[in-house]
Amino acid sequence: MYPDVRPRRLRTTPAMRRLVAETVVRPADLILPLFVREGIAEPKPVPSMPGVLQHTRDSLRKTVVEAVEAGVGGIMLYGVPLTRDEVGSAGTDPDGILNVALRDVAAEVGDATVVMSDLCLDEFTSHGHCGVLDARGRVDNDATLTRYADMAVCQAEAGVHLVGTSGMMDGQVGVVREALDAAGHTDVGILAYAAKYASAFFGPFREAVESALQGDRRAYQQDPGNGREALREVALDVAEGADLVMVKPALPYLDVVAAVRAAVDVPVAAYQVSGEYAMAEAAFANGWLDRDRTILEMLTSIRRAGAQQILTYWATEATALLRAGY
Repeated sequence: MYPDVRPRRLRTTPAMRRLVAETVVRPADLILPLFVREGIAEPKPVPSMPGVLQHTRDSLRKTVVEAVEAGVGGIMLYGVPLTRDEVGSAGTDPDGILNVALRDVAAEVGDATVVMSDLCLDEFTSHGHCGVLDARGRVDNDATLTRYADMAVCQAEAGVHLVGTSGMMDGQVGVVREALDAAGHTDVGILAYAAKYASAFFGPFREAVESALQGDRRAYQQDPGNGREALREVALDVAEGADLVMVKPALPYLDVVAAVRAAVDVPVAAYQVSGEYAMAEAAFANGWLDRDRTILEMLTSIRRAGAQQILTYWATEATALLRAGY
């Protein structure tokens, strides 16, 4: 006679389900991406991302304080400049919008949260690509690395804790690490966008940063069909000194997140990108999905796949839900 085995006994009450939960999302696991725009007097909504704003410097500071008080683990800043040029000069201008905003945030919250910044040229170039172009209009990998090194030092001097190398140039982590160390910023870490796919899910983000891109980035971002290639990219970034590695996007690439988690012993992050956010927000607006349950289920699935840190536009909202014991 077999015993009366009933797995449902462990699902009977919220307290029981919490007790035996295999995967738990903590507020400290969540990172809030934020956009700060030069030359606006009031925050400007991003139409394709309901609830997301291009911030002024003042509204950015207030939003960061709110996120810190809520308990989010970190923030990731993106700058939207007024003017762009071929080499993305605004990215290395100490008075450029991103570097100024980093100083604002560092002065406002100090070490109370982890301040991160996007280290890429796409927000700052007139052509919208992530690097410097050669005479044939292709991204010049090595010329771009020189620009990344300069950007890293500028961002470190502005007070960043982690730089997010998101351009997918070969050798970028090693060059940035060398530049930071040479400038005395040995404590500034690198969050490597190690497996960043040429994804259709980035569309709303490009509206948020007012990207000038024509065409695509498939010559340097990964092909969506390639999984093993992601592991090679990750291994290279770790060997070059990445402190954390990230998979981007998140939900369409949970298999990649799991494979990366199994392959490395550094923290693994995933970015729940703009398109993932926009799709869910559209469903919420139409009453097709329960907002609170869906947000937490999506984040839990990313955490379950192996991501220790999750970049999500719902970071502050999700933190409130988690703290309320939802």
